[in-house]
Amino acid sequence: MGSEWSLLGSFTATIMIAYTVFDKFIPNHIRSYVQIYAHKLVGFLSPYIQITFPEFSGERLKHSELFTAIQTYLVQNSSQGARKLKAEPAADSNSPFLLSMDDNEEITEIFQGVKLWWGSHKSTIKTQSFSFYPSADEKRFYTLTFHKRHRDLVSSTYIPHVLEQGKSLKLKNRQLKLFTNNSYTGWGGYRKSKWSHVVFEHPARFETLAMEKAEKEEIIDDLLTFKNGKEYYDKIGKAWKRGYLLYGPPGTGKSTMIAAMANFLYYDVYDLELTAVKDNTQLRSLLIETTSKSIIVIEDIDCSIDLTGKRVVKKEKEKSEDAKDPVNKAEEEDNKESKVTLSGLLNCIDGIWSGCAGERIIIFTTNHVDKLDPALIRSGRMDKKIELSYCCYEAFKVLAKNYLDVDYHGLFSVVEGLLKETKMTPADVAENMMPKSKRDDVETCLKKLIESLKKAKKKAEEEAQKKAEEEEARLKEKEKEQEKLAEAKSDEKAGKEVKENGFFH
Repeated sequence: MGSEWSLLGSFTATIMIAYTVFDKFIPNHIRSYVQIYAHKLVGFLSPYIQITFPEFSGERLKHSELFTAIQTYLVQNSSQGARKLKAEPAADSNSPFLLSMDDNEEITEIFQGVKLWWGSHKSTIKTQSFSFYPSADEKRFYTLTFHKRHRDLVSSTYIPHVLEQGKSLKLKNRQLKLFTNNSYTGWGGYRKSKWSHVVFEHPARFETLAMEKAEKEEIIDDLLTFKNGKEYYDKIGKAWKRGYLLYGPPGTGKSTMIAAMANFLYYDVYDLELTAVKDNTQLRSLLIETTSKSIIVIEDIDCSIDLTGKRVVKKEKEKSEDAKDPVNKAEEEDNKESKVTLSGLLNCIDGIWSGCAGERIIIFTTNHVDKLDPALIRSGRMDKKIELSYCCYEAFKVLAKNYLDVDYHGLFSVVEGLLKETKMTPADVAENMMPKSKRDDVETCLKKLIESLKKAKKKAEEEAQKKAEEEEARLKEKEKEQEKLAEAKSDEKAGKEVKENGFFH
């Protein structure tokens, strides 16, 4: 036994000495050839194939999307199969941290009866040169090992399966973001970023949305059809996007509807402020940078900018002032004023540039749909028009469940009758029904709402009566004017007849 241990020790020492001599004295170009042929020898003798997925790719060390998708996929398996784990902060995720395989750890997976091995590795490169990237000297990568007879299955089926599952899990676990376009510039006029964002945490859901049940289900079905319609859009040759027009009086829930859509589809929201966009070129650049699985929102489209092409140019009126002023005021106004045109907006949302990113929803909101240009809201641009009107009884029941946690009360019938006779927005109904103190019970809140509805009804009746009186007075005034005009014409006609009959010869 002692001789065997001494033999093993001698063999290990010989290997270490040989490796030291090889590392210190063999030139690099010879070492590279030796490594190449050594790998070939191992590949010839071994029946296994190994695929490497590095963390960074390209000369500029761009983060590899393959690596990210595989990492997300393995997170679901590594916590059960790996013995050594590491906790990493979860960027853009709902979880505070993620458990992933530690370096030099390996897990086994069975796919369609085929055994595969995933390994997590990190290599350190010795370099004396300064690198711009702090982590450039350390390279992380995953390895996938499998038998060579399963090469076709792994390359054509398994790897696409891993990437698809990884991307799906990433989208499912990520944090939603609310983007807005930046209007400021940095030093020297350089724009730091076209979009800035915050975490989107709006709690709106379709379950809590104050709408009639049938209308709500119709919108949900339309959204699901769009989300699952990639193959259909490819078949008909149309960009994978859909336009929604939300219109109605203020306080009817247009913004809440957008938040509910985002949470239902799990899409990011891009709130596009047109007044901060300088011209059509900048608008196109902004929309190109939006990602798929997103909702692009332009709220109050009728108030954002003038999209009729009939801008009032003040250069003519201020010509004399500009001649005296060394700084051209009109030019400054043009630089500040958005020059986005209706044509430019239409080209971005429905032209050739609209297909730059798939799976996007474009939403316009307005309080006055009659003010919008027909070309802006035609079918194909705004595919679905949703009117959000005053609160109805079905919407009230949803609000009562949300705010008071009650499905029915004896006062519901009174509220139902008043809602049929009174126009009140869901926002006003919710505000009147919201408990203001701990002493406010369900009945107190409902009575407060009933009182507000009665006041609104009385005010509406007074305004209607006042409007009717004003209309009646206007008609009487118009009748008097017509009578005076008729008398004047009669007198003129009588004068002509007297003159023609010769009474003034």
